[in-house]
Amino acid sequence: MRGQMMAMPLTIHSLIDHGARYHGDTEIVSVETDGTKTKTNWKGISDRSRQLGSALTKMGLFKGDRVATIAWNNARHLECYFGISCCGMVCHTINPRLFPEQLVYIINHAKDRVIFFDKTFLPIIEGIKEKLTTVDTFVLMSVRDEKAARKIPGLVFYEDFLASGDENADWVDVDENDASSLCYTSGTTGNPKGVLYSHRSTVLHS
Repeated sequence: MRGQMMAMPLTIHSLIDHGARYHGDTEIVSVETDGTKTKTNWKGISDRSRQLGSALTKMGLFKGDRVATIAWNNARHLECYFGISCCGMVCHTINPRLFPEQLVYIINHAKDRVIFFDKTFLPIIEGIKEKLTTVDTFVLMSVRDEKAARKIPGLVFYEDFLASGDENADWVDVDENDASSLCYTSGTTGNPKGVLYSHRSTVLHS
């Protein structure tokens, strides 16, 4: 006989859904790259994460596709983490302190389709973008910035990208053993090695 108590899959959806349902008005304060502070809450993060996941799906990404982030610990990065993983894609967080040739290697090796990045890392993206073979879209995590737009043709801006999605979109159904996120090692011999996390491992780790 199998027990039935709390018979639910361990997915990252459960984390953000719990936060939005029971702690929706709990404040989240984020310090942006220009030093300004923004305030939101768990309900807002949930809504915008759904909107982001919907926008990625509308642009033609599918379950299992890799989406990279090179960003600081801020609200938009949090939205990316949940929006990417909860729509069945793999959130590939990248260490900006790696050498450029290592960044090129891991982005190409992971076959990232999209890169979300903070303005701080615009020079890095400028320097490596021509060597990236799988990236279709570069998204600057800010409102529209004409100076940045001139540096990277076709640059997309986070708030514009988000507006193309639906904040009421449903999450994609995933198995708890499906991949949710990806990191690469550093400081080792040879090329960095990818470490793939599942939804289950992330919930248990949390």
